[in-house]
Amino acid sequence: MNSSSIRLPSEGAKGVQSDGRATATCFCGEVQLLLPVEGPDMIGTFVCNCTDCHKISASAFASNFIVKESATTHVRGKDKLKEFTQNKTIDTGNTMSNYFCSNCGTLMYRVSSGYPGVLIPRIGTVDDFDIQSNQLKPKVEQFASDRVKWFHGLDEKEADVHFDNFYRGAK
Repeated sequence: MNSSSIRLPSEGAKGVQSDGRATATCFCGEVQLLLPVEGPDMIGTFVCNCTDCHKISASAFASNFIVKESATTHVRGKDKLKEFTQNKTIDTGNTMSNYFCSNCGTLMYRVSSGYPGVLIPRIGTVDDFDIQSNQLKPKVEQFASDRVKWFHGLDEKEADVHFDNFYRGAK
């Protein structure tokens, strides 16, 4: 791993390890996860344009990946995670739980009641920028009908599919 690929160094930050996992850390460094970024435990990558993601990310869309919860390790700060759960704005009617760092507010991951056993982390939490740029490039765009007008979506040649509803991950 090139040290310049971790632009906001945090204690213990690592690129891809031999087991296909890499670290993801909140902005202040209090919460750190070890998440699959390759192999069978990394299910898929996507951009979400849903109105829920507009609000929760304070942005026009969110870039996410889906991983098996069983392959995720809370390295530090699990007790620092604050949970916010609701279903009022979730189109599927499922309950979505959001896990934020209670110190800096970084959204580390989401969990849907409709998809047990998986976590939905934010690509931007992965410590190694090269992994964000290359390995975790979104392949799917969901809720394209809620996309802001100035964002033209993923490149048609590079995206696998554009959904107007929820992406469930690669099979």
